[in-house]
Amino acid sequence: MAIDQEKFQELAQKMIGDMGVAFGAALVVIGDRLGLYKALAENGPATSEELASRTGTFERYVREWLAAQASAGYIGYDKSAQRYFMSEEQALVFATEDSPLFAPASFEIAASMMRDEPKITEAFRSGRGVGWGEHDVCLFRGTERFFRPAYATNLIASWLPALEGVVAQLERGASVADVGCGHGSSTILMAKAFPKSQFIGFDFHPPSIEHAREAARAAGVADRVRFEKATAKDFPGSYDLVACFDCLHDMGDPAGAAAHVLSTLKPTGTWMIVEPFANDETADNLNPLGRMFYSASTMVCTPASRAQEVGLALGTQAGPKRLREVVTAGGFTRFRIATQTPFNLVLEARP
Repeated sequence: MAIDQEKFQELAQKMIGDMGVAFGAALVVIGDRLGLYKALAENGPATSEELASRTGTFERYVREWLAAQASAGYIGYDKSAQRYFMSEEQALVFATEDSPLFAPASFEIAASMMRDEPKITEAFRSGRGVGWGEHDVCLFRGTERFFRPAYATNLIASWLPALEGVVAQLERGASVADVGCGHGSSTILMAKAFPKSQFIGFDFHPPSIEHAREAARAAGVADRVRFEKATAKDFPGSYDLVACFDCLHDMGDPAGAAAHVLSTLKPTGTWMIVEPFANDETADNLNPLGRMFYSASTMVCTPASRAQEVGLALGTQAGPKRLREVVTAGGFTRFRIATQTPFNLVLEARP
C-alpha cells in the first residue's frame, strides 16, 4: 500500500496540534480555577515568581504552566523582559467570564467528558444511556458558563425580538416557562428584562434547580421567578411563551415534549426553541464547529437521550428539517427559523 508522504506529514502535523490541545485542556481548567489568567490580565506582565505570589500558588508549577500557555498562544512571552503577559484579545477569551467566547467553560466541559469516558465506552457496548445527572459535576458548571455569554449577548437583543409579537407580550406582562432551564441563566436574563412578566424554570435535575434558585435570589428577581423540578413532558401550567434553550436534542422523546408544550400554550402562545447551529446534511457540518458539536453529542447529548423514554437521540446536529419533523409531529402547524447566529438556530413554533 503506497503512502502519500505529503498527506501523511499533514496528518502528523495536525495530530501534534490536536495532542497539544488535549494535553493542555486540564491546564486551562487549572488556570481558570486558580485565577491565574485573571491575575495576569488584571495586574499586568509577570514572572512566574510574581504570578505565584499574586495567586498564592507554588512557583515551580506556575513556571511550567506559563510556558505551556505561551506555547499554545493563549498568553504571550516577552523574552527581553522575561515576563509573561496577556493581550486584550487573550484576556477577553480566557479571563473575562461574560465574554462572547469565554474558553475555560468549554475546557471544563471537556474535563467532564474525560472523567466520564468509562461510562460512555460501556454505553457504546450496551446501547444504554448515561443520564445528565450521572456525569461529573463540572459538566453542569461548565455548561452554564459556556452558554451564558451567548444568551446575555443575544437573547434580549435579537432572539426574542425575532419572534412575532413576543416582546410586546412580555412588556405588558406574560407567563413564561423555561423548560430544561439548567442553572437558570436564560430564565433570569428574561426576568431582569421584563419585570411585568412571570417566569418559571423547569428542569429534571434537582441540583440544577437548587443552584438556579440561589442565582435568582442573588440577581434580585426571586419575586417574579421560581424554579421547579419537572420534565418536558409533565411540567404544569398555561403560558404565553415556552422556551427550550439548547436542550430539545437531549430529550428522549422530543416529539412527546412538543405535544406537551402545545398543550400548555395559550391560543396566541409561542414556543421558542434554541438549538446548536447545524445544516441538514452531515457533509455540510464536517467543519471545526461541527467537530465540537458532534463530539459533545457523542459524549453527553446522545447518552442523555438514550437514558430516557423513547431515546430518539436527535443529537446536536439534527438540523432544521429534522427539528421541524419532530415539532410538527407534536401537533404544531407553524414552524420557522426566526433568526440564527454562527452557533445557534432560533426556531419559532406556533399552534
